[in-house]
Amino acid sequence: MKTLPKPVAFLWDRGNSKKNEHKHRVSDQESEEPFFDKKRKIFTDRLHSGKEERFRIVGKTKNHRLLFVAFTIRKGYVRIISARDINKKEVCLYEKTA
Repeated sequence: MKTLPKPVAFLWDRGNSKKNEHKHRVSDQESEEPFFDKKRKIFTDRLHSGKEERFRIVGKTKNHRLLFVAFTIRKGYVRIISARDINKKEVCLYEKTA
């Protein structure tokens, strides 16, 4: 499991700001919320890791919306690549207790 920098700080730029809101109806602020869910699960994304290591997180927002977020860490900041609602097959990733 990946350990996040403390405190968690996010990096938003023209390349990733507002992109998920247009594509998946997830605001920048809401896409940050799963990182503060105590039951969140973080996984290494080996398939999409190339020049930089990528990760996936599943967690709940303040409004109990389950999100799947792809991200990387750049210079100590979390840079969100994609955020969307979790699908039925991925719910087990969140509910897994190990």
